[in-house]
Amino acid sequence: MLIWCRRRHVLFCRPRLSFPFRQSPYTMLVNKNRKRAELGGLEVPLEPITPCTVGEAGYEGLKSRAEVLPKGWQHPKHPGAKALPCDILVEHDVAIPVRDGITLYADILRPTESSSGDNGKVPALICWSPFGKKFNGIESLRYMTPWALGVPTDALSGLEKFEAPDPADWIPRGYAIVNVDSRGSGDSGGTMVIMGQQEAEDGYDTIEHVAKLPWCSGSVGLAGNSHLAIVQWFIAALRPPSLKAIAPWEGCGDLYREQFARGGIYAGDLFDQLIVKHMMHGKGDLESFRLMFQQHPLANAWWNDKRPDMKKINIPTYITGTWTNTMHGMGAIRAWLEVDSPQKWLRWHPWQEWYDLWGNKQAKEELYSFFDHFLKGAENGWEQTPRVRMAVLRFGNKEPQSFENIVEDEFPPARTQYRQAFLGQDQKLLLGQDAGPRGTLSYDSESDDCLNFTHTFPETTVIMGLPKAVLYLSCKDHDDMDVYVTLEKLDKNGDQMMNLNIPWGGIPVNSFGEFKPEEATEVVVYKGPCGILRASHRAIDQSKSMHPHWPFHPHESEEKVKPGDIVRLDIGIWATGIEFEAGESIRVVVGGRNRCVSNFGSHKHVKNRGRHQVHIGGEFGSHVILPFV
Repeated sequence: MLIWCRRRHVLFCRPRLSFPFRQSPYTMLVNKNRKRAELGGLEVPLEPITPCTVGEAGYEGLKSRAEVLPKGWQHPKHPGAKALPCDILVEHDVAIPVRDGITLYADILRPTESSSGDNGKVPALICWSPFGKKFNGIESLRYMTPWALGVPTDALSGLEKFEAPDPADWIPRGYAIVNVDSRGSGDSGGTMVIMGQQEAEDGYDTIEHVAKLPWCSGSVGLAGNSHLAIVQWFIAALRPPSLKAIAPWEGCGDLYREQFARGGIYAGDLFDQLIVKHMMHGKGDLESFRLMFQQHPLANAWWNDKRPDMKKINIPTYITGTWTNTMHGMGAIRAWLEVDSPQKWLRWHPWQEWYDLWGNKQAKEELYSFFDHFLKGAENGWEQTPRVRMAVLRFGNKEPQSFENIVEDEFPPARTQYRQAFLGQDQKLLLGQDAGPRGTLSYDSESDDCLNFTHTFPETTVIMGLPKAVLYLSCKDHDDMDVYVTLEKLDKNGDQMMNLNIPWGGIPVNSFGEFKPEEATEVVVYKGPCGILRASHRAIDQSKSMHPHWPFHPHESEEKVKPGDIVRLDIGIWATGIEFEAGESIRVVVGGRNRCVSNFGSHKHVKNRGRHQVHIGGEFGSHVILPFV
């Protein structure tokens, strides 16, 4: 997830071998010198990516070589970076062949022979992404986040791939880190394919190749955040024999429904404007989410290939998630519910994902323990780690600003009380009351106009889990409606509150009032969860819904709404966990635009016209269902 960038970044981005596996469903064709890709007979639109530039974001050109960085070495481009605690052998641009003849390139960082583990062999952690194997965390934090999220420069060595564990932490513990440039990035061959079967097969082949290298013990794990986490669902579902455990740190579970077209509305602006233009670099083309949505706005074989089958994952899995991320959370929850292994853990933390990865000491120690147990066979008590731990946000400048490591038997907790709160007249949210008399309320769907419904809690109350909205709407002016439902927290004066996603103590401000406008980004600020749905996409496939409050919308056909007709919309709201003190309030906001702190989509993709009528009371009792614990 990338939100804020002070300056442009350029990241970086053959022998044919025979593999005893089925070929990818992708077929690369050349047609009148124009490259295109096909998936199951569907032509996939491509767009060019910028070539790599030597000297930018760590890119050095293709230079296969090996060197030893001595103990005490510090990154020359990052004064104050962590000094290496031991010698590290770095093999640059190691060629890895995959089944269709394409060559991928990786940097392998591992102990020197004199410091390696049993019989000179060590397990490997593979870190997989298209952002450049030498673009590091220090640079990303410094230029893409306010205050580097409070993570000090000396917390990282500069050898860590963006969104990946730091080799300076793992090599002394007897691991190898394999930083891979995925297909199409850097000097790796082929067309860049983001997720799906192609990346899964490339990952499978890479794991099996690495496992057979002379220094490897044969045990391989996958680690990393965001893209590096999402790809783990796909690769692990293919069950590579040498893959022994995965640790997906914040991983989206469905690129159409959770990232690029949530609710059926395109939301790829951040990806198009920042990531494609400034963070994806290589020698070829990229499969285009933007062009695919323009040509195929409904889910098709290509879009559905971007949803992993998590039920096929059967190895130890350590899942992390947070309420404040607007892309990854629901994938982490589905993984917890669907991964087919008794050895799975869910840690739900209150922090921004990069802070949790690089700045949270507890998270780092737990990751050591997890992989030591499953990749090295260490009897270290990991199995006694609680299977589910949750977190609750408090908002504002409170200390503590959140509660974490709340042990649960399961998620959602069995004790959850799901209570209906009806939308009522006079901006009231009717919790514990009936739906009231029939009526209608309306808002201008083409502006920031919205409807607000508020309930004040008389005592400390916690909402944690999966909310849902059930709305009855009509529109006389158009045959479709794009609807946004947001849950907000208000203080005792009725003013909207915000949550800081990193510790207050590590940054140079003490309150939200001290923020500059450009600092109040999604990386550090959370206002509450949102539900989104285009009315013509309201169909639900219950067989694929992971929970009654997170309905699965196939998005494979449109069912337009006759102007004036009333339709029921079941809108899953992003999971959340919030504490309300006595006198604080919850506000439900219904409108035609997104009110959250989110840079993924823009208003230009919303197709609203005229006024939306929200029907309340009687048989059209529009309401939200809230999870109380």
